Amino acid sequence: MIKEYPETHLQKLRIGIHKETVQLVKIHNEYNLHSILHFSTNIICFAILSGYFILGNEKLVILNSWIQEFLYNLSDTIKAFSILLVTDLWIGFHSPHGWELMIGSVYNDFGLAHNDQIISGLVSTFPVILDTIVKYWIFHYLNRVSPSLVVIYHSMNE
Repeated sequence: MIKEYPETHLQKLRIGIHKETVQLVKIHNEYNLHSILHFSTNIICFAILSGYFILGNEKLVILNSWIQEFLYNLSDTIKAFSILLVTDLWIGFHSPHGWELMIGSVYNDFGLAHNDQIISGLVSTFPVILDTIVKYWIFHYLNRVSPSLVVIYHSMNE
């Protein structure tokens, strides 16, 4: 093949291969740079939100008191219904595709490569852990605040 082509064709072929290699290296470097930028952006966001949470505590106390006043004015039936609605919407086991989308988007936001095995593992474990934490909160906190709410929650859940 080398003998059939003149030297100019071989040089053009080498130059084309070199340009393609440089292009692939640039794409690879851009992907790595975007991964680092995504991760550093998330760290900076977390630091800013943590700082605002620590330094802006007075504003959060006012917001917390307003939310608590709103929630205490609701009847126990509406509170139990709201708890069931929120837990079924956000923690519901009936929506693995939704969990795949949420976990996949968080996974990609941190600049990690898409991996179906890791996402499937998180989809099968994360909602169960979250559901357990919410049920613990319901029984621990709400049992002290409003035992009738826990009874209504149980009857509505069954």
